[in-house]
Amino acid sequence: MESHPAVDATLSQIGGRLRRLRERKDVSLAELSRRTGISKSTLSRLETGHRKPSLELLLPVAAALAVPLDEIVAAPRIVDPRMPQEPRKMRGRVIVPLSRTQGEPKAYKLTIPANESEPFTRTHAGYEWLYVLSGRLRLVLGDYDLVLGPGEVAEFDTQHPHWFGSTGRGPVEVLSLFGGQGERTHIRARPVIRRPTGPEAEDGT
Repeated sequence: MESHPAVDATLSQIGGRLRRLRERKDVSLAELSRRTGISKSTLSRLETGHRKPSLELLLPVAAALAVPLDEIVAAPRIVDPRMPQEPRKMRGRVIVPLSRTQGEPKAYKLTIPANESEPFTRTHAGYEWLYVLSGRLRLVLGDYDLVLGPGEVAEFDTQHPHWFGSTGRGPVEVLSLFGGQGERTHIRARPVIRRPTGPEAEDGT
């Protein structure tokens, strides 16, 4: 029989939905078995995805939990994956947020103009990961003073004095992932610079 991805995706979510609904209603498997006449083992297999759902099973479960059948079998809602482009300028830098959610880490695309080349180091809580898309990025981090080209990556604890910008010879495009205190992109014991392969956190980072 031909597989239908949308149908398969919906079926794969039914077990988890049933478990969450049952737990939300504070109903045990044993109690649900008593209410539906369906064995506890069958209900357990249904919730874990080891038993294919059918109307014969789902209708009595929905009735016992007092929920509409649609709440169990509705197809997952598809959200438009495109991110609105809402660039803003900070001290000459163009910053485009790339994250839809409010959580961390946050993703940004930065365009740094050529004249943003005078270092002024600063510190703040957080952790940052940088990937150079084009141009040459100058990174000052503690005693390090580095130049990174396209495809190179840097990651560091922003509690260390740091700054990054242009070398003065042209604009730079950078992808940045930034997280607040304790939200590290990669867990490291110390600052790491990776070469090759190497804000909003801040406007001048």
